[in-house]
Amino acid sequence: MIVLSRFTIEQILKTRSGPAQSSMDLGITDCSVDVNNGAATFPDGTAVGSAALEKIAKSDRGCFEIIGGESVAIQQFSEATGYMRSLAATNGAPTMLVSGIPMHRIKNTDPMQDTREKIEALGTIHGKVLDTATGLGYTAILAAKKADMVVTVEIDPVAIEIAKRNPWSVELFSNPKVEVFIADIQEKIDDFSTGEFSAIVHDPPTFQFAGELYSLEFYKKLFRVLSRKGTLFHYIADPDSKLGDRMTKGVTKRLHEAGFSKVERRPKAFGVVARKQLFA
Repeated sequence: MIVLSRFTIEQILKTRSGPAQSSMDLGITDCSVDVNNGAATFPDGTAVGSAALEKIAKSDRGCFEIIGGESVAIQQFSEATGYMRSLAATNGAPTMLVSGIPMHRIKNTDPMQDTREKIEALGTIHGKVLDTATGLGYTAILAAKKADMVVTVEIDPVAIEIAKRNPWSVELFSNPKVEVFIADIQEKIDDFSTGEFSAIVHDPPTFQFAGELYSLEFYKKLFRVLSRKGTLFHYIADPDSKLGDRMTKGVTKRLHEAGFSKVERRPKAFGVVARKQLFA
């Protein structure tokens, strides 16, 4: 599989004929490409014509899979949710757009660093971790580097299909420590045992897309499946914005009402950490 964006074909476009540096996997690794009259041949023998390359170059954020020498945008409308999803390029790991809204922070950061800060906000990770919204799987991938097991739940099958076409998401499907469920987390969470998870990463879509995942009822469900002294990280929004500050106050109030005994802001990660801290 070859996936390209305008960021990874810059040197190809500058080279009329001869070798040029590029990447077949959106910047994870580099490769040398043979350019001839504007067309490019990749190390695996795949030839990409000048028209296909120009199509990629004209797209500001698009990611394109090369199929039969043609560039095919990685995007798909979801019948399940009614939203268009697409893979969007950055200078690092791509993000996913849902109706044009990025699912990661990309201003002054990149999606993988954004995810890393959320994971670090949890502190020491061990045992079994729940990721409530899979998306491209970056949370599950990073959490699995330290956790014994990661369970991740995604409501939209299209999100999983796009993740399968994203080179940065390979470990979501290859790591035996990661278990992926396609389900509504509001319902799936009832299948988990009380105290099953030592940590939870709750990184839901924005409130306008999934307001129910910010509700007291759902927070009570998170509290139930979290182990004694377990930790929850909840991504919210920029705490320095008026909306983010107001949302953070509301979320904090409801988490306390759900039973969490300690809720602390983590502005660097745009969220809060809540601890269960139940004692026998």
